Amino acid sequence: MAIAKAERLMNLALCLLGTRRPLSKRELRGSIEAYMEAGTDDSFNRMFERDKDDLRELGLVIETVENLEGETGYLARRDSNRLPPITLDAEEAAALGLAAKVWQQARLAGAASGALQKLRAAGMPEAEDAYDAQHSALEPRIPVHEAAFEPLMLACRDRRPVVFDYRKATAARPETRQVEPWTLECWRGHWYLAGWDRDRGAERVFRLSRITGKVRSRAGAFTAPVPDVVTVRETVESWAGETATRSARIRLRAGSGYPLRARAQSVREGADGWDELEIPYGHGLDAWLVEFGPDVVVIEPADLRADVVDRLRAVAKG
Repeated sequence: MAIAKAERLMNLALCLLGTRRPLSKRELRGSIEAYMEAGTDDSFNRMFERDKDDLRELGLVIETVENLEGETGYLARRDSNRLPPITLDAEEAAALGLAAKVWQQARLAGAASGALQKLRAAGMPEAEDAYDAQHSALEPRIPVHEAAFEPLMLACRDRRPVVFDYRKATAARPETRQVEPWTLECWRGHWYLAGWDRDRGAERVFRLSRITGKVRSRAGAFTAPVPDVVTVRETVESWAGETATRSARIRLRAGSGYPLRARAQSVREGADGWDELEIPYGHGLDAWLVEFGPDVVVIEPADLRADVVDRLRAVAKG
């Protein structure tokens, strides 16, 4: 079945590329054997529409125009489907090879490797790969484990509003968010979405691991302008206390809270199963500490301790 469909798509593409005038459905049906074997007009129409959509998805530019008889016709102009010559030096080729490896864990892996093969077939230099896994203990990868990644990536690309259920770090239950998605960015091993929150009328950043259920697309255009530069990383850094102006002292249960330990300015191991850490204190640190639950106790400053306690009480109340 897969071979038959591939042959049918190839024949349709050749017909559309080889004609100088628009071809009607009737003419295409009489030119392609698989279409001639379709039992009814309805089955042919369904098959043709699927094939046309598949070819467009593969990148073929198909125009819909009226032919000389007034019928709707289709053609794929060669000048619209021809790419200019691509010239890359060895360093640019190496950068593309590295970029393709980054997506090995995502569904984009097939598209990335396929694009690389096409470029190499077109003459892209086979530069020596300094990042080859056989010669390096490090391999660049962007982990994509969240089911929300792909629908949000497509929504960002197509500028489509989305709806999803989102559970904040301080909330016991998720709530529905209506968002105009702008961009996705990976920071410290986690994916974040930046966009316009319609209900709050403001820019927001969402961590994909806190999205529950399916991401649903919505019809309609964006209601807010998309900024030229979206500072996802700066926003997340601010929430995580990266832009700290002072320090905080916390007690952390031994063997837990490794992200906190990685950012600690000092660590003093305790004999009671708890360690004392000094960490940077900036806006949003209270929300981050709440994620570690009973494994963290704030010693000082008092305002940070009070904020953490308030957030934990809010979670307990549901």
